[in-house]
Amino acid sequence: MIAIDLAWLKTFADASETLNFRMTAERLLMSQPNVTVHIRLLEESLGIVLFQRNKNRVTLTEEGKLFKREAANLLRQLEKSVESVHAFAQGYRRKWVLAISPLMAETVLPYLLKAFTSHHPDLELVIRVEDSEKIEALVEKGEVAAGISAMRPISRTLQSEIVYEDPLVFVVPIDAYDDESGPVISAEGMLRSHYLFTHHHPVFWEELLVRLRMKEKGLRTMKVTQAHIAKRFIQEGLGISFLPKSIVRRELTEGRLLEAPFDLFPLPKVVNYFVCREMGELEKEFLGRMQAVYFS
Repeated sequence: MIAIDLAWLKTFADASETLNFRMTAERLLMSQPNVTVHIRLLEESLGIVLFQRNKNRVTLTEEGKLFKREAANLLRQLEKSVESVHAFAQGYRRKWVLAISPLMAETVLPYLLKAFTSHHPDLELVIRVEDSEKIEALVEKGEVAAGISAMRPISRTLQSEIVYEDPLVFVVPIDAYDDESGPVISAEGMLRSHYLFTHHHPVFWEELLVRLRMKEKGLRTMKVTQAHIAKRFIQEGLGISFLPKSIVRRELTEGRLLEAPFDLFPLPKVVNYFVCREMGELEKEFLGRMQAVYFS
C-alpha cells in the first residue's frame, strides 16, 4: 500500500500549477528546500517522476500531468469529506445550497433565512452569491439546489415561479428635500444636476436609459455595478438612481434615502424568479415563505 503524506500532495498540487518551486514556497509559506523535499518524497512513494528538471526550470512529465488531475480530485474529495464531518458534528443532517443574486442580499431575505433555518435546525444552508446571469446554469448543472434570480430562466428542464414583482423607485439623497418649506425639485432638475448611477441590475437599464436620454439630452451617467454601493453613493450625495423598492425599503423607512416623484413616464417593474430542478417539499416551503413576505 502506497503511503502519501497530505502535505506532499498539497505541495505537488500547487507546484503543478506554478511550475515554479520558489513561487510555491512563497504561496505555501514554506522554504524552497522543503518544497523540493516534498516533491522528491512523493515521487519516491509513487515510484514515478512527476517533474522534469532542466536547470532552473521544471515541467510536468506525462505522468505528472495525469497525477495533477488525480491529486486535485483527491484534495477536493478530502475537503468535502471534512466539511461533511464538521456539518454532522454541528447537528446538520441535510444540506441545501441556494444561489442568490447580490440584489437579494439587500432585501428582507436575510430575515426570511433566519426564520427558515430556525424551522429546520438539521439543515445546513449554504448561500452562494452569484450574478443573475450565472444562476440558471448553476441550478441546471446541479451545483446548487435552487436559485433566486432577477432574470427570467429560459431552460425547459427547470421549474421556475415568480417570487415577486418589484416597482422601480427614483431614489435621491435625503438632503435634496430636507427643507419642507423649500421648492419641490423636479425629476428633470435632478437628472440634469446629478450623476445617474446605472447598471446595478441586469435587466432594465438599457431600455430605461434610452427613454431617459429622450427626455434629458444632457444626462450624465456613472456605472456602479453593485446596488449596495449605489445606495451608499446616493446617501453621500454623489448622485441619484432608480432602484427596486425592496432593495431600498429599509433606507427609505429610516430616512437615509428619499423616494422622489417621477412623472416623465411610467417606470417598469422588475421580476424575481425562484428556479429549481425539482419542486420538492423544501423548495415549496421556501418559495411559499418568500411569497408570503413579498406579496403580503
